[in-house]
Formats: sequence, C-alpha cells, structure tokens
Amino acid sequence: MEKKFTGIRRRDILALATGSLVANKLRSALTVMGIVVGVFSVVAVMTALSAMRESINSGLSQLGANTFEISKTPAMTGNWWEYMRRPSINYAQGRRFELLMADLCPGALVSLTVGDGGYKASYAGKTMDKSVNMIGINENSLIANNRKIALGRNLSTDDVIFRRPFIVVGSKVRDALFPSEDPLGKRIMVSGNSYTIVGVLEEKGEVFGNDQDNFAVIPVTLFIQRYWNDFWRSIDIAVQAPSDVDMEEVQNIAIGAMRVVRGLPPEEFNNFEVYSNDSLKATFDKMAVIVGLAGLIISAIALVTAGVGVMNIMLVSVTERTREIGVRKSLGARSKDILIQFLLEAIFIAQVGAVIGIFFGVAVGNGVGMMLNVKPVMPWFWMSVAVITCAGIGLVFGAYPAWRAAKMDPVDALRFE
Repeated sequence: MEKKFTGIRRRDILALATGSLVANKLRSALTVMGIVVGVFSVVAVMTALSAMRESINSGLSQLGANTFEISKTPAMTGNWWEYMRRPSINYAQGRRFELLMADLCPGALVSLTVGDGGYKASYAGKTMDKSVNMIGINENSLIANNRKIALGRNLSTDDVIFRRPFIVVGSKVRDALFPSEDPLGKRIMVSGNSYTIVGVLEEKGEVFGNDQDNFAVIPVTLFIQRYWNDFWRSIDIAVQAPSDVDMEEVQNIAIGAMRVVRGLPPEEFNNFEVYSNDSLKATFDKMAVIVGLAGLIISAIALVTAGVGVMNIMLVSVTERTREIGVRKSLGARSKDILIQFLLEAIFIAQVGAVIGIFFGVAVGNGVGMMLNVKPVMPWFWMSVAVITCAGIGLVFGAYPAWRAAKMDPVDALRFE
C-alpha cells in the first residue's frame, strides 16, 4: 500500500530553520540582532524598574507610620539648582515650628534632623575603615524615622536642650569598634570630638546602596554647635500625626505653621517641600512610567525593523530554495505544509532573538539593581510578553514569504535555476 505524504515533522522543520540560519550567518546574525536589541531594551528596563519598585515597596518606609517630611528640596528632583537657591531651614526656624505644632497639634511628634557623611570614628586606638554618617537629631527623630533601639536608650529632651555629648550608634559602628564588648557607656572619638554611647540601633540594612547602619546620632543642638559650617546645610523636619485619620489635617496645619515660620505672605508659593512615603512612591511610579514608555518605544522601533529583516531573510530563503519547494510539492507536500514550514522557520528565527534578548536583558537589568543593592528579580510577565511578541513578529512578517512559497507551481519551481 502506498504511503501518503502527511507533512513535515517538527524536528525536520527546526533542522531546516537552523540550517538556513547557519548557511547565511551574517544575514541571519543581523536579523536576529535587531530582535535581540528590541527585546533587550524592554526587558532590561522593566527588570531594573521591577527590582527597584520591589525595593521601594519593602524598604522605602524610611519614615514611620502616619509621617510626612518637610525639607528645603524634594526627595526626587531633576532641577536641583532651582531648589538649592531656596533659603535653608535653620535650627531657629525648626525650633519655632516645633513649638507652634505643640500648640496647634499637641498629639503630633516633630523631628528635627541634620547631618552628612565623612566622619572618622575610633575607640581605644582603633579607627573604622569606612567613614561614618553623623546626624543631629532631637528626641522624636528616631521614632518619626522608624528606627528602634536595640541596646540602651534614645536621646532625651534634656540631652538636646543641654547639648550633652551623648551618641547613639548604628549596628555597623558597634560591630566595627566593639566586636566583643558592651558598647554602652564607652567613649568614642568622632573626628576629634568625644562622645559617650548611650544606645545602639537595630540593624536595618541597605536601600539603593545607602547603608542605613553605618551612622551615629547626636543631639541636633550639639551637631549645629560643632559641625554647622556649610552655607547649604538645612534642617529636615518630620511630623508624625497621631493617627492615619488625622494625617491630612495635621499636614495642612504643618504647612500653615511652616509658612508662618518662613515669613511667607499669602500670595507667595511655598519655598519648602512636603512629602510622605506615598508621595515618594507616586513620584517613583511617574518616573518609572516615563522610563518604561521610552523603553517600549525603543523596543517597538527595533522590533518592527527586525520584523522587516525577518521578512527579507525569509523572502531570500524562499528564492534560494525554490527547487526544494518544487521537489517537496512533487512528492505530495500540500501548500499548507509549505506554508507552515516557512511560518515556523520565521517564528524560530524570532524566538532565537527573543531568548538571547531576554537573557541579556535580565542580566543587565539585575546588574543595575545590584549596583543599587536591590535584590534581583525575574520579570516573568515581560519575559512572556517578549516571547509572545516575537512569535507574533515571526508570524506577521513571515506570512508573506510563506504564502509565496506555498503558492508556487511545482513545475515552475523545478525549472528554476
């Protein structure tokens, strides 16, 4: 009994597609490269943004619950010079604001902080390798900034008022200077000044490359006395509302109080910024949308260009294999079989580019995240989108060459030279 031709096996189609790619290395590489660039651009951008967003959602709660911050400049800004020209918030303004809020919102906590890095800490002749961030705070700052005491106590109101040389250190400072002894009550030197340790903070880790444990805090009044020597230095104010329900009302009162402190007439805009965890996340989301759209536009242009390349390489492949198509049709291959063969070849080429683009996109995106000390992520959604999109590109741009191959007359094809 004569065996009927039932089409081409999938592994044969893959072998033919691979052979076509290998036979035309330069042309194939350029075609695949266009798809790689398109997939890479969107996967890399979305991987980095996904990693950063997860880190923000888990670690951006630098402010405590029901807390907002008032500062000279926004937390995220692209026009830094415009905000730097604003007058700084000095301690006198911060203290006056604190007293006003005590009268207007007795249940609200007001934090005053100022600081910078580059200080050397030492104990018993041993100096830390890394510089320490030194921050001046009041008695409410650790609470408002969601920091907890692991050993000892917080700085008190009297410590701030009388400028006592007491210090609360982060876990990195404790581990470096006191690896095997109790640090409480010990006197350390920080850039030539002596301080007595009264507390140690709980470990908090890193956020966006910023070490949250390699620092120490002293009374804000003492910091201003010893280190306030910079024209650009400004006090940061945090306000913690009694509850989430009171948040908006307390924020409105705080804005009014700050305008009084800054001496702003009713018609002038605020020369300070107010933000919370939610506003920081919203700002990042806006930036992420812009960056993501840019990545998608670049990816779309690259993928459309690559799709034209896929069509071109498939048209050339159809022309070069005209006699092969004629032989297959003369042996019983249906137009449908030829159509499927060339469509799958086009999809295969596109998927090769997708796999390479995804690999490098995930690697580079997570590489950017690791530079910012963000945990790596796998963007499964965008990987799936890339695979499906590339399959669609292979299908759409391979349709015309496949149709041409399927419609060939076997007699004419066999005569082709």
